[in-house]
Amino acid sequence: MTVKSLESRAFYYADFVLSFSGDITQKGYEKKRAKLLAPFIPQTQSKTLSHLCLISSVFLTIMKMPVVSNVDPGLQNDQRGPASNSAQAPPPAPSSSRQRRAHRSGGARDDRYRSDIHTEAVQAALAKHKEQKMALPMPTKRRSAFVHSSVENCTPPDTSSASEDEGSLRRRAALRAALAQTLQSPDSWISRSLQGSSTSSSASSTLSHGEGKPQPTALADVLAHTRIGEPHLSVYVRHLVSLYALPGVPVSSRVSTKIQQLLNTLKRPKRPPLSEFFVDDTDEIVEVPQPDPNTPKPEGRQSTPVKGEPLGVVSNWPPALQAALARWGATQAKSPALTALDITGKPLYTLTYGKLWSRSVKLAFTLLNRLGTKTEPVLKPGDRVALVYPNSDPGMFYVAFYGCLLAEVIPVPIEVPLSRKDAGIQQIGFLLGSCGVSLALTSEACLKGLPKTPNGEIIQFKGWPRLKWVVTDTKYLTKPSKDWQPHIPTANTDPAYIEYKASKEGTVMGVAVSKVAMLTHCQALTQACNYIEGETLVNVVDFKKDIGLWHGVLTCVMNRIHTISVPYSVMKACPLSWVQRVNIHKARVALVKCRDLHWAMMAFREQRDISLATLRMLLVADGANPWSVSSCDAFLNVFQSHGLKPEVICPCAASPEAMTVAIRRPGVPGAPLPARAILSMWGLSHGVIRVNTEDKNSALTVQDVGHVMPGALMCIVKPDGPPQLCKTDEIGEILVNSRAGGTMYYGLPGVTKNTFEVIPVNSSGAPIGDIPFVRSGLLGFVGPGSLVFVVGKMEGLLNVSSRRHNADDLVATALAVEPVKTVYRGRIVVFSVTVFYDERIVVVAEQRPDANEEDSFQWMSRVLQAIDSIHQVGLYCLALVPANTLSKTPLGGIHVSETKQHFLEGNLHPCNILMCPHTCVTNLPKPRQKQPVGVGPASVMVGNLVAGKRIAQAAGRELALIDDQDLVKKHQFLTEALQWRAQTDPDHTLFVLLNAKVGTATCVQLHRRAEKISAALTEKGSINTGDNVVLLYPPGIDLIASFYGCLYAGCIPVTVRPPHPQNLAATLPTVRMIIDVSKAACILTTQTLMKMLRSKEAAATVNVKTWPIIIDTDDLPRKRPMQIYKPPTAEMLAYLDFSVSTTGMLTGVKISHAAVSALCRSIKLQCELYSSRQIVICLDPYCGLGFVLWCLSSVYSGHQSILIPPMELESSLPLWLSTLSQYRIRDTFCSYSVMELCTKGLGTQTEALKARGVNLSCVRSCVVVAEERPRLALTQSFSKLFKDLGLSSRAVSTAFGSRVNLALCLQGTTGPDPSTVYVDMKSLRHDRVRLVERGAPQSLPLMESGTILPGVRVIIVNPETRGPLGDSHLGEIWVSSPHNSSGYYTIYGEESLQADHFNTRLSFGEPQTLWARTGYLGFVRRTELLDASGDRHDALFVVGSLDEALELRGLRYHPIDIETSVSRAHRSIGESAVFTWTNLLVVVSELCGSEQEALDLVPLVTSVVLEEHHLVVGVVVVVDPGVIPINSRGEKQRMHLRDSFLADQLDPIYVAYNM
Repeated sequence: MTVKSLESRAFYYADFVLSFSGDITQKGYEKKRAKLLAPFIPQTQSKTLSHLCLISSVFLTIMKMPVVSNVDPGLQNDQRGPASNSAQAPPPAPSSSRQRRAHRSGGARDDRYRSDIHTEAVQAALAKHKEQKMALPMPTKRRSAFVHSSVENCTPPDTSSASEDEGSLRRRAALRAALAQTLQSPDSWISRSLQGSSTSSSASSTLSHGEGKPQPTALADVLAHTRIGEPHLSVYVRHLVSLYALPGVPVSSRVSTKIQQLLNTLKRPKRPPLSEFFVDDTDEIVEVPQPDPNTPKPEGRQSTPVKGEPLGVVSNWPPALQAALARWGATQAKSPALTALDITGKPLYTLTYGKLWSRSVKLAFTLLNRLGTKTEPVLKPGDRVALVYPNSDPGMFYVAFYGCLLAEVIPVPIEVPLSRKDAGIQQIGFLLGSCGVSLALTSEACLKGLPKTPNGEIIQFKGWPRLKWVVTDTKYLTKPSKDWQPHIPTANTDPAYIEYKASKEGTVMGVAVSKVAMLTHCQALTQACNYIEGETLVNVVDFKKDIGLWHGVLTCVMNRIHTISVPYSVMKACPLSWVQRVNIHKARVALVKCRDLHWAMMAFREQRDISLATLRMLLVADGANPWSVSSCDAFLNVFQSHGLKPEVICPCAASPEAMTVAIRRPGVPGAPLPARAILSMWGLSHGVIRVNTEDKNSALTVQDVGHVMPGALMCIVKPDGPPQLCKTDEIGEILVNSRAGGTMYYGLPGVTKNTFEVIPVNSSGAPIGDIPFVRSGLLGFVGPGSLVFVVGKMEGLLNVSSRRHNADDLVATALAVEPVKTVYRGRIVVFSVTVFYDERIVVVAEQRPDANEEDSFQWMSRVLQAIDSIHQVGLYCLALVPANTLSKTPLGGIHVSETKQHFLEGNLHPCNILMCPHTCVTNLPKPRQKQPVGVGPASVMVGNLVAGKRIAQAAGRELALIDDQDLVKKHQFLTEALQWRAQTDPDHTLFVLLNAKVGTATCVQLHRRAEKISAALTEKGSINTGDNVVLLYPPGIDLIASFYGCLYAGCIPVTVRPPHPQNLAATLPTVRMIIDVSKAACILTTQTLMKMLRSKEAAATVNVKTWPIIIDTDDLPRKRPMQIYKPPTAEMLAYLDFSVSTTGMLTGVKISHAAVSALCRSIKLQCELYSSRQIVICLDPYCGLGFVLWCLSSVYSGHQSILIPPMELESSLPLWLSTLSQYRIRDTFCSYSVMELCTKGLGTQTEALKARGVNLSCVRSCVVVAEERPRLALTQSFSKLFKDLGLSSRAVSTAFGSRVNLALCLQGTTGPDPSTVYVDMKSLRHDRVRLVERGAPQSLPLMESGTILPGVRVIIVNPETRGPLGDSHLGEIWVSSPHNSSGYYTIYGEESLQADHFNTRLSFGEPQTLWARTGYLGFVRRTELLDASGDRHDALFVVGSLDEALELRGLRYHPIDIETSVSRAHRSIGESAVFTWTNLLVVVSELCGSEQEALDLVPLVTSVVLEEHHLVVGVVVVVDPGVIPINSRGEKQRMHLRDSFLADQLDPIYVAYNM
């Protein structure tokens, strides 16, 4: 190869790579192209070659194709047996029978879709992949989850059982040819990607709100042990210290490597920022795909209907089919009509025409005269009767069918039901119901085999009408009187019989065939097939429907043909039996399917005594399947030396509606065989006929199905839209006009019109005539010589991105991928599901029990490559299920619609699954259009004002106007307030603790206990003023007393949740970390906890010798301190509040005395708290507003607080609600955890609670304290469940606080009820707020987060520009309030963070005011409600945490929204959590069902996130219940979960890496 040619190829590759680069500027395009071409131009030939390989690897990355091991070169050859595995072995000579036998060995393989040409094409495409390691990560599966039984213990599915659409496989070599140009060793670009991967800002654990500032102590939620006993907590705590400076995870972990591999397969150039603003009304959800200029278009002239030969008139044709049976029964009584075989393939009995006639007459007489009475007969002429007979008993079916015809009742043949759960059993019931069937005929043997109830009655099958069962064995039939003769009218348009037909969706409908259509069809078949009287016919296909019924039951009787029926059970035992029957009976005609040809060929062992020379017609019933040609060729190749003539093979095309559409006539010996069409797959997918002359790898060879039936008219119309005639080079649906066709879907007139009364139109839309045509459901075209070619079926059509693919073609390609030691041939199905505005292709196959994980994954990866290369379409999902688990049709094939239904419902239970949404989803919405750099915050604000939008800000009531300033000064410090209350009202009870033993604390008791603790701190602890003291107590009054004891001593209290005694290893390091971070000088605790801190168990986890001084406060002496400390100013520090955010950050904030006093004053005014009031608190008292309400508020306001530790509900669930009722409480405060516990645990016990006298009508305000978006679904469920107990629907509300301000909002008594709005989620992702109506698509309900507290001002700010926003924008909530926190308490003392979060200013608008940044996104809306002052109420809506928001595709997503969608996806999903790792979205779902459902979650989760949020999930992790960490406030710790996942600490049930 010359350097010049290599350079030209390099240019081609560069342009090809750049064509996949998405949005890119011209400058970027030229720069990237120059970079790609740079290595080629000046280099030598050897360097050029090496760089070409590099570009190949880049191209692979763009194409996102899986990389698999190279195919053994030996696999390029035909692999039917061991002889083909040797590369040196010469090709077998066709004339050698021994070599042919070796070539065909391995009969266990079902080559239904076998095609040597196609096999070579697929293998050629795969061969072009160079040998290399897998670049795609294999899924991670817990070994215990899926234990395959041994091969000996597992019955493999019947490989001989094939679906109804049989075929052959045609290509293993196109894949090697089509994929080869791309692959090279991926090591280089893996290493490049590892070095260049960037971490998303949304995934970083920082409180700097995207500003890149130094962060405070980065600790995980080590306080989060509401769920006890999780192993990952302790592991996480052990490496917390390393997270102080580096919040990442080790890249060397197994999960990280797999995710990095996945990222490498998905690398795309980053889209440049776009310059336009987001416009709500004009933004398109889905990109409109641009038409490909190379798309082939039809160029021929408009086609015209094709007319079949005239239907000849024969003088001795009977006027009705019953008349033919009467004639033969009388004149040829001993002539054999039917021979049935036993299970061994030997003749069981022969039914003569005389016996058939006499028994049919007996049955007709019995049906009309012996069922019911003369005045009230059960059956009347025209009634429908079900025929329920097995395939092994054709004689009984023949008698029943003709008996019904003679009785003039309409037979409806159906399959024998085996159980309540048969595939499609409910749809059969729909058929019987629509046909009005109330009576079923069956044989005695079949009746005994039907499933029965314990009483011996036949069970009521699901969806079936109630049936009366009638046995038709001869001994139960009544011989008619001599004067009774059946009425045989001339054939008319009344229905003769009803044939069932299953649609693509699984609906079963009955096609009614009139008497004249039945007779005309028999006449047309007789003429087309040249049937003559007295011939012998071997029938292998089902005699109850389609070809088997039309030829083997109807036309045979018309022509007095002897039928030998070979049942399905015989074919399973002896596949060669039908060939032997042809040889023994010198049969002239045989009815078979492709599978029967293949089975016979594989079972043939060169028996010398077999001859097929008598056959004049081998009718291939599924010859319309494009893949039948290779089965016919292979069978002819084997049996031609045994007398089989090429011209006798006659494929045909048929459908239940149009009946026989076309049939190849038996040829004249020596006449040339019809030519075949070699069509381009690319052209077929666009509905255009193009002869494939270039790329044989993507070609489809089809054989004709003969000419149009005699007396019929055929036309080809477009399959979509109006029935417009196609052009001559266009693929369309075949329509037929004939007297020999179905007339209607019985009982379904609406569907009938669209199928049986179609008037084709020309290109101008004008009807071509008034003759109605019937849709056949077949896709094809009319070739030269008026030969009909069929390329697929409408029901197997998959419309993906405006291209049409045939399910059979995809099955053939999948089965051409060698080696097929992973799945069973014949047990594979392809269908499409609608996901995100397009159809997506799903492949499901049964996996062999002995297949290992790596082989299965490799085979699936190769199938993806094969289908992508041959068909240029991506698969959405490829699932392997255990053997014998797919729903079967009565004849052993896969029930497609039921399999699809199981997939959509999550009932498929796969054992391996591979999702490829990145490859096939190409219509994602455009990325977010970023605000241009030149537009500053001032311009935005002016733009808002011009547009008439108000600035988004709101404020609570003014404190100065409503407060008593003397009281404010008196209560400036809580220590003074407590002393004052102890003097003025010493016996007033401030606290009541409800736990195992009820405890109380009056004002004076609390004061004295605080004095004792203060004295102990001074004496035992040698504590200095300003030292930090850790309070380690269970929720109770001791905690409160210790807090005030610290204040009395001038110390800074730090409340810490005590470690759990049963889980010290996980919870004690948390305590240790907070003690170290806060630099505590002393620990106050109880005697029990002090022993625990010094126990051997504690020593195994932390260093117990380095604890600070520990003081037991249980039995302190009654001592008073020398003096009670009074801070010099109110700005002095009162206490430290340590809490863990949902991003895993442990932060301590400083709360001053002034802030404490202001906050308590605001709460008192908002909730109208006075000394006479009682409130109930069921909260954890360790941080935030929960601590304020538990410890501080009562001392300030004087009201009585009834304290219920949340852990008490575990032992006494109704405690909280019964307390509200018992004490007639008006105001209560709880957490989401408490509310969820009551909802789940007491939701079904409301009647019992009502019987115990629980009445919640007294509750005026039930406030949920949280630092998150209000959980509307939970609060509404709580309100509805306990409505019967008198709880007002208006009572439940929420409060909102953050680290910088512990309480911004709290629903009070005077403000309006909290309002709810519905927001458009699409706009929200663009940081816009657009209100929509309830129930609107993509609407998100949001509840107001409570009324803003007095003295609080909030404003919505752009977190990037720090400018104020309008009320139609989503932005960060900034707060200005007297009770703002003073700053972070950190061991580094970063001043930049203090200024950024606590003392920051707007960049424009009101620069003099100091604000604190909450780190939460929200918006303000002015409502129609009025507040206490009579002004319109401004409502604050919290949407989510800024740190937790996910930045994906330039849009902002909130985890809770995605998690809500995921939780709805499957009934077995409990809790779920999402996070990002670089640019991948990871979904973790807890599985509440059995582990076999784990893989069902993967496609459902992927689809629901794609549908509702327009995101492709990168990784789906299925874990056990309780794995997702949740803190004490009920908030998920997503960053903690992310780190545990990346460090391989979750022990997941299954991890799926979506491609």
